Amino acid sequence: MKRLIVTADDVGLHRGMTAGAIHAHRQGIVTACSISANGRDFDDAVARLREVPTLEAGVHLTLVEERALTTGRAMPSSYIRFLFSSKKVEDELRAQIEKVLGSQLPVTHLNGHQHLHQWPPVFEIVQKLAAEYRIRYVRRVRDRGGRGGLLRRFSIGVLNALARGGTNDRTIGVLEAGHLREVEPLLDHVEGTTELVTHPGLGVDAYPHWNYDWEAETRALCAPGLREAIAARGIALIAPSDVLVSGLEKQLFFQK
Repeated sequence: MKRLIVTADDVGLHRGMTAGAIHAHRQGIVTACSISANGRDFDDAVARLREVPTLEAGVHLTLVEERALTTGRAMPSSYIRFLFSSKKVEDELRAQIEKVLGSQLPVTHLNGHQHLHQWPPVFEIVQKLAAEYRIRYVRRVRDRGGRGGLLRRFSIGVLNALARGGTNDRTIGVLEAGHLREVEPLLDHVEGTTELVTHPGLGVDAYPHWNYDWEAETRALCAPGLREAIAARGIALIAPSDVLVSGLEKQLFFQK
């Protein structure tokens, strides 16, 4: 059985990212979104999402670029700087999960900004917190398909190699992050439970160093006939809460 979750990341970092996620849910195929608890527009995101209960919310665990909830200090500016820093990761991730839970939004999933949650020492903590807070869906980056340059392909290859545990079987769209122009070619790579990772946005005027085209991703997710193309391939469009995890799977997932 082929099942596809479509997630919009970075909600709460900027109002335009939240607006893009909601638009791509209402007019397109997005079924879930991931909120950065330490995003500058977190409160705006929560207020908007309360009006869209059909769009499932999760926590976009963030350990770089923003400010830590636990200290108020700036986090490392990049993935590499984080790896060489000594931070109280568990305290910070716990604070982020509890902040989103405290907003009264149902939390159905966890993933990581820049996919840093896949770094093995961090993932061990994420597993622990997922079990503690009974959040049963955690993204595993195992990306397939897509277009990208050699450097991007190398970095995604490293992520794929690091990936352990997680709830989904694979991802699509990570390779093309910020530059997704067409969803339909990626559908050929859907197997088992697959998550399409996306970054829609409307009027985003921040994070220029990412060089993302948020508007193009929004259009791609709302393309005419896309839902029909998904159905024609025998793919069920689902949300994270639709993924049932058996007792055995839970035991395997949460083991260290």
